[in-house]
Amino acid sequence: MAPGAGKDEVQGWMGDTLKLRVSAPPENGRANRAVVALLARTLSAGRHRIVIVAGAGSRRKRVRIEGLSREELRERIAAALDE
Repeated sequence: MAPGAGKDEVQGWMGDTLKLRVSAPPENGRANRAVVALLARTLSAGRHRIVIVAGAGSRRKRVRIEGLSREELRERIAAALDE
């Protein structure tokens, strides 16, 4: 995750890691909230289904998305990147 970017965007996969950029600064949890919002929009999932489970204070985060299999996640990300 790259905070302070020009815009919020999903950049794509780097192996098993999804690279994101968010415009919010990493202050007071703003970048974390922006990550959750970006993933919610991209995956058409409610924000309440997306939880940062590790790395809240780091650029590298582990996120749990309830109700989506890995396959569904990859399909939705691929569809978003093709737009």
